[in-house]
Amino acid sequence: MKKRKIEIAVISDVHLGTLESRADELLSYLSSINPGKLILNGDIIDVWQFSKRYFPPSHMKVLRKLISMASKGTEVFYITGNHDEMLRKFSGTSMGNLHVVDKLVLQLHGKKAWFFHGDVFDLPIQNAKWLAKLGSYSYYLLILVNRWANWVLIKLGKERYSLSRKIRKSASQAEQYTQHFEESGVRMAIEHGYDYVVCGHIHQPKKQVHTTKRGSCTYLNSGDWIESLTALEYSFKRWKIYRYKQDKLLPFFVDEELKEMDINELIASISAPVEKKNKDKESID
Repeated sequence: MKKRKIEIAVISDVHLGTLESRADELLSYLSSINPGKLILNGDIIDVWQFSKRYFPPSHMKVLRKLISMASKGTEVFYITGNHDEMLRKFSGTSMGNLHVVDKLVLQLHGKKAWFFHGDVFDLPIQNAKWLAKLGSYSYYLLILVNRWANWVLIKLGKERYSLSRKIRKSASQAEQYTQHFEESGVRMAIEHGYDYVVCGHIHQPKKQVHTTKRGSCTYLNSGDWIESLTALEYSFKRWKIYRYKQDKLLPFFVDEELKEMDINELIASISAPVEKKNKDKESID
């Protein structure tokens, strides 16, 4: 089936390996697009809560899909976050179209875009990781309770309700934290001459232009694939927030090779073009 062609797609905070990750919905989204670049802006795999006992087929299909997209020509950038920080030791590594980085800068039609996860602005994570992990577990427990409550509401014919979103909106400290996070990113971006600053981490999708005495910058946040189910898309010199729950997906079928192709075959398919290029170069020399 025909897929939407877009220049750049940005997703973050998928948290594969946890009960809360909405892997099926993400797989549907990825199967509906054909991006030139796909930026995974941190916390794709949740190493903090990773367990060999829980990594369902739908989560593995997402990984296979990402590798398959890279093998078919999409340039995939995996930007490390705090929940997948163990991958930072591989920063700077490339395998075909798949690149592991800590941050990324792109030129977009004469404007500079700065991509990074955003945990550098989170003092509890930098100074007390055990406290941050405790807060993360509490958040996911709240999500599980919310899922059970929503199951009951749906059975009763009522609309879903987000407990975590309600708590965030009612807590002034949470609002202050979000505002500080956004302002910190914008301030640093303006100081370094970036036109866009693109983050994840706080699970709140947003697009807003900030203007200060020192300049202006567009703040963008890709949200998450736990509650918001959102992505950022760039095409025709414009950014938009894609919302899975509201925007219509084109009809599609999940790629058939994902059902059959082994993960090692997918990795090999990425490496093949690079190896061929190196052999051709050697033969010329």
